Amino acid sequence: MAGDGRADGLPAREAAIATRGLTKRFRGGQLAVDGLELTVPRGSVFGFLGPNGSGKTTTIRMLMGLIEPTAGGGYLLGEPMPRAARRVLPKVGALIEGPALYPFLTGRVNLVRYDAADPVADPRTRGARVDAALERVGLAAAAGKKARAYSLGMKQRLGLASALLQPRELLVLDEPTNGLDPQGMREIRGLVRELAADGTTVFLSSHLLDEIEQVCTHAAVMSRGCLIAQGTVAELSAGARGRLTVTTPDPAEAVRVLKEHGVTELTADGDEVGGELPEDPPDLAELNAALVAAGVRVRGFGRQRVSLEDAFVALTGEGFDVAG
Repeated sequence: MAGDGRADGLPAREAAIATRGLTKRFRGGQLAVDGLELTVPRGSVFGFLGPNGSGKTTTIRMLMGLIEPTAGGGYLLGEPMPRAARRVLPKVGALIEGPALYPFLTGRVNLVRYDAADPVADPRTRGARVDAALERVGLAAAAGKKARAYSLGMKQRLGLASALLQPRELLVLDEPTNGLDPQGMREIRGLVRELAADGTTVFLSSHLLDEIEQVCTHAAVMSRGCLIAQGTVAELSAGARGRLTVTTPDPAEAVRVLKEHGVTELTADGDEVGGELPEDPPDLAELNAALVAAGVRVRGFGRQRVSLEDAFVALTGEGFDVAG
């Protein structure tokens, strides 16, 4: 493991999660994670973003001590992993690759089993913990139903409840809305927001851009096992320049003027003209004035809001799954 290095200016021991040169190469030579330098600030909702197969789950499994890295290592809550696993993991809740449930047991009994397997859990207060966790995820009314009768969204929520039986400083969620319908996705997102409001750091792995954009304060982008970028969601979105749109009954003349001012990839669809601003864009007010001076009747003018999807495409040159 590397020493107590820094990424994004934050020492590894002050971060909720930090990796230094974290690498995993599987038998046969497949490089799943390549020298990952990741820093997750405490108190953030951190989106770990990348298409399926980009190395997200492998990274999480290394962080949780489930598989050994080939090189480098990571810290959880300032402690080196896996060396400090016994000390750290009781402070960490995790839902990795979906919940493992006993289908023939009720939701409540499933949680009782999870709690009983925790060596630091006080059996005298087990019932209260289980009831509180069920209430937290909105399953109190369904606690007596067998898990096999649960919908996929209910199973995901029960898995989250298992991770919340004890107070957690860090919650690690691997694709928590995978396979859910829109209502189930909204429920999980709402729960993540509530947990974050209570001060829990949430590390959320996802391949869905709008999931990250809706709930996360920070994000990192993975592609083919490599970290492409990390920062606040606003900073990542700022990396994409945005697309200029002009509404005018004079589209041909507008295209000519915009092209002269460095706007590229120009398109005209009816009275809507769009184009990509240059890396060093002109002042938008001056650009608007140039259109008017050329006789273009401008009825709408502005830069489209830059989304995380725009940023991802700008960073990787790849398309991406927006909403599943």
